[in-house]
Amino acid sequence: MMSDAGESTQGRPEPGSGAPSGAGAGTDAGSGSAANSTGWLRRTIGLRELVFFGLVFIGPAAAVGVFGTLDARSGGAVALVYVVATIVMAFTAVSYMRMSREVPRAGTVFAYASAGISRPAGFIAGWMILLDYLFIPSVAYLFTGIALNSIFPAIPVWVFVGVAVVLTTGLNLAGVKVASRVITTVVLVEVAVLALVLVLGIAHLAQHGPTRDWLSPLTGVDAFSLTAVLAAVSVAVLSYLGFDSLATFSEEAKGGPRIVGRATLICLVLAGVFFVAQTWVGSLLSPLTPADLQADPSLEGAAYYSAVDSTLGGWVHWLLALAKAVGAAFSAMIGQAAGSRILMDMGRQRQVPKFLAEVAPRTGVPWKGILVAAAGNIVVAGWAASRADGLDQLTSIVNVGALTAFVFVQASVVGYFLVKRLGSEKPSWLNHGVIPVIGALLLLAVLISANPLALLIGAIWLAIGIVVYLVQKRRAALLRA
Repeated sequence: MMSDAGESTQGRPEPGSGAPSGAGAGTDAGSGSAANSTGWLRRTIGLRELVFFGLVFIGPAAAVGVFGTLDARSGGAVALVYVVATIVMAFTAVSYMRMSREVPRAGTVFAYASAGISRPAGFIAGWMILLDYLFIPSVAYLFTGIALNSIFPAIPVWVFVGVAVVLTTGLNLAGVKVASRVITTVVLVEVAVLALVLVLGIAHLAQHGPTRDWLSPLTGVDAFSLTAVLAAVSVAVLSYLGFDSLATFSEEAKGGPRIVGRATLICLVLAGVFFVAQTWVGSLLSPLTPADLQADPSLEGAAYYSAVDSTLGGWVHWLLALAKAVGAAFSAMIGQAAGSRILMDMGRQRQVPKFLAEVAPRTGVPWKGILVAAAGNIVVAGWAASRADGLDQLTSIVNVGALTAFVFVQASVVGYFLVKRLGSEKPSWLNHGVIPVIGALLLLAVLISANPLALLIGAIWLAIGIVVYLVQKRRAALLRA
């Protein structure tokens, strides 16, 4: 394990960290001491803030944007798709929970794979998750621009994208406590709007009846197809990407990594409930059948809004679109913050330039990593906003980095507990072997079904990462010589 793995902000190794004494230990990060400027963070975030962070990044209404695609692919069994997707992601969430307790560092998959497998594996895992954190915020910023442009068509999408990046980056630079206050409000508003849509939808269904059979969101419209459901799961998994961002705040969580694990599972369960509820109601309200959507894929993107508009009224459609636009911007903000913390942890391990590990003494955030992440967000989102097919291009690649990194997390559990026997828990072939292996196989099945372009971009990103690692290793060898 690396020299400063698991050191807390109080200068003490966390349980199970395996950190050698004195390695990288810092003083109280809240004091504004030198330790704070070299990559150690303040413990200021509680369970409630963590849950809100996770819900904002996932997005309570995330299923709205992909409802039409899932409805078409699954033959109408869209609610079942999210039940299965929740189960698939639960395997990964359990492994995150185990590793966050043992290796409570902001680098998450980078730290986990370094501890459980090897240092090179840690770099590759961290590098691949960066692809996720670069593109997911960019997609979210683009969703914000598109949603607001639909309300104010005279203003170009890229203008809204730029404003959203600047405002949310400013909140990230102000510190997690300031950001958490705003995020709490955003989550409550988004959940309130979603609840309103669901209540009005249920009332409409009670009065006028559904457009499909009541159980069709579980059984499909015409005939049930397990193959079709599994194909749709590969898309639905994208709605959950972001729950893992909570582990990047392990060094800032009051109560330590156990609270991070608890918050991760709470977010996953809540997200699953939200997604099943909204897609069930949307399916029963939809004036379009899965066959209609299959015949004309251009209708898929706005399918949920069409259902709301035709049954509940234009003002509900407008309110839902506005709430989703704001929620997407803050989802991007959490992704940007998480990416900056992975850069910070990789920087203090000399895996990327060391300056990315610097933490601002006053606000306690990795400010240089935030700015680098923001620059990547605005370049990618701005590029996509200038192209007619920009959204399609981005959404086709967002899952490759995350799913690859999640496989490394599952392998880390096996390596850490069963191979290296470093864990604080007694090694168990079920908990530390069978469960993570099943989780890895499920993830690989989803990854294989990804768009060929996404796999190609993932392979190119991996090749670049290998080159970066070799250059860094060569440079370190020359410095030692």
